[in-house]
Amino acid sequence: MHASATVDETTRLSHEQQVWRIRILVSTYLGYAGFYLVRKVFTICKSTLAAPVDEGGYGMGFEAVANIWTAYLIAYMLGMFISSFIGRKWGPRVLLLGGLGLSMICNIVFGFANSYATFLVFMFFNGLVQSAGWPGTVGAVAEWLRKKERGTIMGFWSTNYVVGNIVVKSLGGFLLATFSVRYGGYMGVRYSFLGCTLLAFAIWWLLYFWQRNRPQDAGLAPIVNLDGEADRSVRASIAERVTFKQYLDLLLNPVVPLMGCCYFCVKFLRYALDSWLPTFLDLQGMDVGQAAYYSSIFDWAGLAGAIMAGVALDNVFKGRWERVCLVMSLGTALGYLAVARFGANPYMLAFTYGLVGFMLYGPDTLLCGAGSVIVAGERNAVAVAGIVNGMGSIGPVIQEQVIGRIMAGREPAEAVTISNLLGLSISLLFVLFMACIAWQVARIHRKQQQAPSNS
Repeated sequence: MHASATVDETTRLSHEQQVWRIRILVSTYLGYAGFYLVRKVFTICKSTLAAPVDEGGYGMGFEAVANIWTAYLIAYMLGMFISSFIGRKWGPRVLLLGGLGLSMICNIVFGFANSYATFLVFMFFNGLVQSAGWPGTVGAVAEWLRKKERGTIMGFWSTNYVVGNIVVKSLGGFLLATFSVRYGGYMGVRYSFLGCTLLAFAIWWLLYFWQRNRPQDAGLAPIVNLDGEADRSVRASIAERVTFKQYLDLLLNPVVPLMGCCYFCVKFLRYALDSWLPTFLDLQGMDVGQAAYYSSIFDWAGLAGAIMAGVALDNVFKGRWERVCLVMSLGTALGYLAVARFGANPYMLAFTYGLVGFMLYGPDTLLCGAGSVIVAGERNAVAVAGIVNGMGSIGPVIQEQVIGRIMAGREPAEAVTISNLLGLSISLLFVLFMACIAWQVARIHRKQQQAPSNS
């Protein structure tokens, strides 16, 4: 028996439900930004960590720094599958408070560490616990948002990682620069790690007091109907706790691994441009300052695309997330065709990658956001988000190695051209996977409509 079976999602929320829902959205939004505060400091400290000791650095060298970050990416990918099961078994709150708390401990260690081995071991562990962040936050909002509003709200809410990235670069960069100038690079790195961890600690307490997995945990009536949504294409248990066998049934459903394949393509492309777009623009003729500035067009356009995808999900596609993603996957491929056509001009390259960003960020947020909620229901959102993100997180590891090898030993124009053609190929693969999902979901919905109603 499920208490939510009689919930009428057209009824107006009570004042207490509205207040608690605001708390949930604010705390989880800042909560995932907090995960970035104890994730991305390392990336802004790379130069100092690699620099020779006599120049104020740690003397690790760039190869060692790359190995440390690769260890993080591999652990993050593995951890997603662990987090998806833990979150489904014990709830999102365990993931959020446990993951953020353990990640803060790792970053305190980084603040005082000075050896390659220490960074490598604790960065691997940090990757494991950081993987709790996204499935935990998606699962934490799933039972607080109704179907008719889910896409729009999560479209805006999914910008949390963009804000987290901005904050960590601003605060961490300020502390790194300030204390490096005054006391040397070692102290700059230390205060960058510790300062961002202190802010994350404040966010941890906000999560502790304001986050609850579901309205019933705050003494409220349920908000969503967990039973029998017509657009649910993956049948899975909606019990509060599941067995490992029930989790495997979810993992092996054809739709969920296909979503993971799509997300592999999305994260391959997004992380490739996060990592290499300034370099592409620099090699095409911009100076480093211009390259950094114009590369942000990709991110700002992506932010707009994520919000528009959420609004379109509710108002145009009426919850059919797979159709939104299919349309935007085709747009991503068209964007890459424009990149291939105009890639010789660095300014046109920047703007055509803006088109790619607009089309790419929509599926990025839907596949691991609203789509993860819709496809198997609110209770299973934490597990689906973890599985999809786990498969997708293989992409960043592969792209860094593949594009790095393309860039090595080739003329700049040739290397950029080959990298753009690789992006076009991955975008076409993305279209193919999304078409398979759309076909599979349409087939399932037809069967559901033809089957006699069970009451």
